[in-house]
Amino acid sequence: MPGRVILSQDGNVSNPEQEQAWLNQALAGNQQAFGRLVEVYQAPVFNLAYRMLGNPGEAEEAAQDAFLKALTRLQTYDRSHKFSTWLLSITSHQCIDRLRRRRFTWLSIEDNPALEWLASSSGRPDESALRREAGDEVRAQLDRLEPTYRLPLILRYWHDLSYAEIAGVMGITEAAVKSRLHRARLQMAEHLTKRPASAVTTAPRQSGVVQVL
Repeated sequence: MPGRVILSQDGNVSNPEQEQAWLNQALAGNQQAFGRLVEVYQAPVFNLAYRMLGNPGEAEEAAQDAFLKALTRLQTYDRSHKFSTWLLSITSHQCIDRLRRRRFTWLSIEDNPALEWLASSSGRPDESALRREAGDEVRAQLDRLEPTYRLPLILRYWHDLSYAEIAGVMGITEAAVKSRLHRARLQMAEHLTKRPASAVTTAPRQSGVVQVL
């Protein structure tokens, strides 16, 4: 029976030997092994796509496209780098391509369906409303950022990637990552200070399992 692999928030796996075994099998043409990798990484891939695109349905499509591209390009994966970094890089490019096809016309928060934001089930109704309002505000401010600034911000604060890992995902230098993060934070702060302060919440839960095989 295969060992269990759990992905931590910083993108590290609990059982790297099992992950490498699945990679070896997938490289040999075993699609079931690749399916195991999909199970491990579907949540961070979907979350990145959602944060970039702002629409759960489109994010799920982008996640599926990213896994399909990863499957077809698996032979090009450089194993000197983390698999998660390579996979998130593919995902980010899928999202940016979709944003370009939109001609950079961002979806406003009003255009999105009601989303389930993380809130304590024991909280009072007014507290839940405040959490939803806070999440909506952060979502709206992310939508206003250009992809080149939105992506490093998401990778840093929602995926806890290091500067080096973000540089690997985006194909830029660490200095460029820090510069873009600085500008993104300034833009976010400028917009957020125009409204009452609100707490940052997490992304909505994934609606279903991403299936690509």
